[in-house]
Amino acid sequence: MSRLVTTLGPQGLFASRLPGFQARPVQVDMALAVERAIEGQAALIAEAGTGTGKTFAYLVPAVLAGHKTLVSTATRTLQDQLFQKDLPLVRQTLGVSFEAALLKGRSNYLCLYRLENTLGFQGQHGHREAVALEALLRWSRNTRTGEISEAVNVPESSPLWPAVTSTLDNCLGQECPFYEQCFLIKARRAALAADIVVINHHLLWADWSLKRTGFAELLPDTRIIIVDEAHQFMESATQFLGLSLSSHQLNELCHDTVLEALKDAREERQLPRCAEQLEHEVADLRLALGQETTRRDTWSRIEADASVQTALARLQTRLGELQERLKPLSAQGKGLESCGKRCGELQEQLSAFLATEDGATVRWFETHRRGFSLNRTPLEVAREFAEFRQQSNAAWIFTSATLTAGGGFDHFVRQFGLADAECRSWDSPFDYRTQCLLYLPQQMPEPSSPHFIQTLIERSIPVLKASRGRAFLLFTSHQALNEAARLLSGQLEYPLFIQGSQPKGILLELFRKSRHGILLGTSSFWEGVDVKGPTLSCVIIDKLPFASPGDPVLSARLEALKRDGQNPFMTWQIPLAIITLKQGVGRLIRDVGDRGVLMLGDPRIVSKRYGDLFLDSLPAMPIRRDISDVEHFFAGEADSPG
Repeated sequence: MSRLVTTLGPQGLFASRLPGFQARPVQVDMALAVERAIEGQAALIAEAGTGTGKTFAYLVPAVLAGHKTLVSTATRTLQDQLFQKDLPLVRQTLGVSFEAALLKGRSNYLCLYRLENTLGFQGQHGHREAVALEALLRWSRNTRTGEISEAVNVPESSPLWPAVTSTLDNCLGQECPFYEQCFLIKARRAALAADIVVINHHLLWADWSLKRTGFAELLPDTRIIIVDEAHQFMESATQFLGLSLSSHQLNELCHDTVLEALKDAREERQLPRCAEQLEHEVADLRLALGQETTRRDTWSRIEADASVQTALARLQTRLGELQERLKPLSAQGKGLESCGKRCGELQEQLSAFLATEDGATVRWFETHRRGFSLNRTPLEVAREFAEFRQQSNAAWIFTSATLTAGGGFDHFVRQFGLADAECRSWDSPFDYRTQCLLYLPQQMPEPSSPHFIQTLIERSIPVLKASRGRAFLLFTSHQALNEAARLLSGQLEYPLFIQGSQPKGILLELFRKSRHGILLGTSSFWEGVDVKGPTLSCVIIDKLPFASPGDPVLSARLEALKRDGQNPFMTWQIPLAIITLKQGVGRLIRDVGDRGVLMLGDPRIVSKRYGDLFLDSLPAMPIRRDISDVEHFFAGEADSPG
């Protein structure tokens, strides 16, 4: 009998030693598949429905294999859960000794050098920032990890955080006077010594980039790479493999240059002036990019605009002047030397962005109220990943609750060139046929109708009355959310929680405590949110979540597929929308005792031929068109959810 069966099976170690553990055949089967992939140094793509227990299904065989393992996730929430809860449980239950480490991106760690710099100029801060700075200083003397999430006295939104954390641009590396005390360096050293390291997708791609130049830290000894939340792996790849130059980077260079000059080159009065002139050119380029508060568009739309060309030329000139000013000052301080290096790198990035497109990338820009970013994004990553995988010499496990579309893995396989991978899917052990109801309201207008959201809310109110609140309303755009919030206001006796009104974590906590709340959210609430029990008994989704065809990256990718003779709607847009929809639907049933109603407002799910692809991808549950069925579903419940 396999050791995994005796560990995770009904009579196994977990069942006997872990209170509340429920043995699941699907979990054991997935663990066996992971074990085979590890032994064969192969690739496994594993879709595991909600409730499968996929975390133990990959952690247990990895721990028992005894090899160096990287577990990569997309969110800090899952990173923390794995490190603080799941891995200690596995260690305790198996009785196996191993070292685990948690490694996050550098922006999650306090930078002692930048904290000292900021403290040196306290007079520039208002009273609130000065109080927060004192709190940070006290915390910095006691923290062991330096993770900013520990600093509970300083809000996540505080403008101090960018000033006291580092970026790849402004980090002094080994030249930093605080190098030996650096929290990030300590975390990296712990990761190098550990048997299992929990990281994120961006760090995984970053380590691969270092490996190509011979400086990789984590990959050389790693034999198992587990990519959880794998449906987000593509987005991380394109972000990291692409190029992005932002007004924030440029302004931060100007700010740091002024600070370093005041510290180590007070006699150089032209240097701060030069930095200020560069800041002015950054602001002018933002104005030239358009008056819209937010815009995301292809570069070709504005490339020939005279004002844009003029602003870019002046920006390049000022960058060159600043670098010339910084060159002779590099010996006067490591901070000034770093600023000079950053200035040169930003010049190179700007030149790389402006270079003629090669067909393999798309250039685009994004603006917000006060800033902008210039981006160059690869259209595909399959070849890059093939080299990554080949040189890693590791077994690769990709897992998520949502990897298939229409029952197949084609979309995910195509993205990463994983034609040789074993593809397995395990359905959720939950009984959706009795726990769930799918309500498709009748006489809904097309999503393009100006009356769509109004009609959606009209159809939703009877559902929300029947469910007595306890609902998520998930929207595909902020505009739709805001309109729905306005229409719902004052219509029901249950409290409304609107995304954007408070931080996400606080909103979720208030929703849970309310027990009858209605939460309205967009993309960040479609996944990674876990509300078990009757507090969440209804999920209403406005539209099938097709990505906007006007998005510059998607538009270029669809054109490339078309040139390749493929149908981009069927091969890309529909699979992506199905996977996103499955994430939203997954918020409803989180435990074996949960029950609830899912309402989809988009009539295309029944009126279009492709609607069946969406329905076939969802867990099998009764479909109803009459509101009386929803009312009957909830009628048998007690007056209070608990």
